[in-house]
Amino acid sequence: MVPKTRKTTSRASQTMADLLAKEENRINILKKGDRLKAVITQIFPKRVYFDVGAKTEGVIFGRELERVRDFIKTLKVGDQVSAVVGNPEDSRGQILLNLYNQAQGAAWGFYEDKLKSGEIVEVTGRDQNAGGILVDAPFSLAGFIPGSCLGIKWVGEEAGLVGKKIKVKVIEVNKDKNRLVFSERAVSEEKEIAKELSILEKIKIGDVLKAKIHKVAPYGLFVKIEKDKVELEGLVHISEIAWEKVDDLTKRYHIGGKIQVKVLGKQNDRLQLSVKQLSQDPWQDIVKKYPKDKEFKGIVTKVTSYGWLVSLKEGIEGLVHISKVPVGRKIRAGEKIDCFIDSVDPNNRRISLGLVLKKKPVEYK
Repeated sequence: MVPKTRKTTSRASQTMADLLAKEENRINILKKGDRLKAVITQIFPKRVYFDVGAKTEGVIFGRELERVRDFIKTLKVGDQVSAVVGNPEDSRGQILLNLYNQAQGAAWGFYEDKLKSGEIVEVTGRDQNAGGILVDAPFSLAGFIPGSCLGIKWVGEEAGLVGKKIKVKVIEVNKDKNRLVFSERAVSEEKEIAKELSILEKIKIGDVLKAKIHKVAPYGLFVKIEKDKVELEGLVHISEIAWEKVDDLTKRYHIGGKIQVKVLGKQNDRLQLSVKQLSQDPWQDIVKKYPKDKEFKGIVTKVTSYGWLVSLKEGIEGLVHISKVPVGRKIRAGEKIDCFIDSVDPNNRRISLGLVLKKKPVEYK
């Protein structure tokens, strides 16, 4: 009888182990970071539930739901999504899911579609910087409206867009560079742009035109150019004003002023223009014009902790490094000095200067 009893017990034990293994496989034990397919079973304003083939439903809520809310709006009960397990079992025994990766993929697809269709998108102004407006866009993406892509009524008034809902069109989508660019002007000045496009085709790169300053912004001049009885808008970026560095455009230009400009190109329905390109680059053949050890009279334009910036000629500035300034020597911006060329770096547009001294002090290097 004993052998039969042992045999029966062994069979029972093996059968129970098989059943447990099968049950575990059927329940689908999950771990944090697991990727899985999830089917939406219920959608509520503050929670969304999913069938993930486990003992309990998966769920997203709170901050995680807010991150993907725009994506959820595109879905319905029964739709399947790709999810990641954030927590296989929280304090309530729930499986917390993360849909961010799929939501991001859907987001970039959304904007690529809008770029092709030209449909209007609504974004929210977040902050202003020197180049334009940073915005929060649907699907929790960050975007940018360059200053050149704002309607003329907002030029100089960019701060008024912070916290404001803005209607825009997509003009650039680059997922790899995480770059999303919008144009407000494409919406607010759509009719004006349509009129301008046919005239813009007649203007060529290199053309020299007369322009009237419409607005002076920190980053450039907005001008209007009359062509065939149509006013075209253009931008002279601050970097294209002069060969030397310009810090404050209001000291040089005013609204209503007339200037000549050279066409560099066309971007976002606006002419990209230059003032400095109408004159020769003073750095051309700089080594011949400013040979080593040649003496010049210069004007100190700025005194810094690292030395003196000295203007030798309009567009040509050099540096007297602090190590070459005699101890105790004081100077103010605007004073004239005698200096000589120590070295010239044409590629980086830099000139190192030395001071012409009647008597060379001991500490001078």
